[in-house]
Amino acid sequence: MKTLFRLFNPRHLAVVVLGLSALAAVAQDFRIGFVNTDRIFREANMAKAAQTKLEQEFSRREKEIQSLASQLKSASEKFERESPTLPDAQRVTRQRQLVEQDRDFQRKQREFQEDLNMRKNEELQGVLERANRIIKQVAEAEKYDLVIQEAVYINPKHDITDKVLAGLNGGGK
Repeated sequence: MKTLFRLFNPRHLAVVVLGLSALAAVAQDFRIGFVNTDRIFREANMAKAAQTKLEQEFSRREKEIQSLASQLKSASEKFERESPTLPDAQRVTRQRQLVEQDRDFQRKQREFQEDLNMRKNEELQGVLERANRIIKQVAEAEKYDLVIQEAVYINPKHDITDKVLAGLNGGGK
């Protein structure tokens, strides 16, 4: 019983209430903003231009990969149709050719994907650096204490993505 009395000692209770009220006052002045990076990458003119640039840069190679896939598929179908009537030596030779053709296709496809991903990351890094400068400007101008870019949930009243997009699309530096 004495322990319970110590917990509810009026002096301790006054300190706890005072501490909670100070914390509430600080929390009211603390401003948080949120930026949806995915939206920036989808909607910013700079990001759209980067996407168009990448499509132009890689379209020829993508067509080559598609052509190789088509050739491999037709060669495979032809082999499947003809294999029952082929002599063993010829069947083994054609099978090895198909395996080699598939290996070449897989290598070229993997190289294409790696090159595309590397260039995409380079382009998006430029967009992100510019967006971060705009975010900092907005945060300083509107006196935000914290701006986050990733969250499980955010109240829409804290979302400043539209302001950042306006800065990016309007030529903000």
